[in-house]
Amino acid sequence: MHILIADAFDAKLPERLAAFGTVSSDLATLGQADVLLVRSKTQVNADLVAKAPHLKLVIRGGVGMDNVDKKLCAGKGIQAVNTPRASSVAVAEMAMAFMVAIPARLIEAHTSMKEGQFLKSELKRTELFKKTLGLIGAGAIASEVARRAQAFGMEVIAFDPFLKEHPIARLVSLDELAAQADVISLHTPLTEETRGMINAALIARMKDGVMIINTGRGKCVNEADLKAALESGKVKAYGTDVWPSDPPPADCPLLTAPNVFMAPHIGASSKENLGRIGDEVVLILQDFKA
Repeated sequence: MHILIADAFDAKLPERLAAFGTVSSDLATLGQADVLLVRSKTQVNADLVAKAPHLKLVIRGGVGMDNVDKKLCAGKGIQAVNTPRASSVAVAEMAMAFMVAIPARLIEAHTSMKEGQFLKSELKRTELFKKTLGLIGAGAIASEVARRAQAFGMEVIAFDPFLKEHPIARLVSLDELAAQADVISLHTPLTEETRGMINAALIARMKDGVMIINTGRGKCVNEADLKAALESGKVKAYGTDVWPSDPPPADCPLLTAPNVFMAPHIGASSKENLGRIGDEVVLILQDFKA
């Protein structure tokens, strides 16, 4: 069995997978690959699959599967799976990092100090305590965010059309969430229903000065609408680790919008998480019947 590691995984993973067959990170061996490991960079589409006649299994290290054409894979008899449990803590911590740093004005404080300024009276902070957090999507990652938000004394509400109850969050409609939340955190996969769901119409129903955090999928946001809301102050701040592409195009509206706090899609890239992803990959290959 030939295993091709196409994207960045834990450095120890090739050694761990050697027991299952030959392991390579050379994309020139795609034509020999029985198993393909990807993260978010590699697109498993018709062009790639056409170059991999022996491919039987695609493992997406992480949660989202929007870079894997599952329908195409199924039609070709290729199993396509992810590692949903591994990334929950890492991404939840990333969401909380934005949630704490933005109202605490940490980025402006650090930058101004580096520039020789001491803005003690100018930088006014706000707290998370007694604020309402609205989770759009209430799966594993969102649940980890909810636990951490409770520790900060936040009320947690959530919208998830696939759930009837949640152990932590109070489930509400999307309109109720928009009206009640001081902070909104996105945790949805990219589907036709969620594409561009943060748009002018939904933003208009949100509280004035809402903060939006996105560690889900960049395309769940209508960038032009969000930029306009940031410019008007309707949305006070947007913290994002996800983009329409990696990297985003140079003309991405959010790159020049005010009060956008950004990271280069590193939420799931903690050392510990890469190790957990490797653990799940090993378990998948143990159960895989070539």
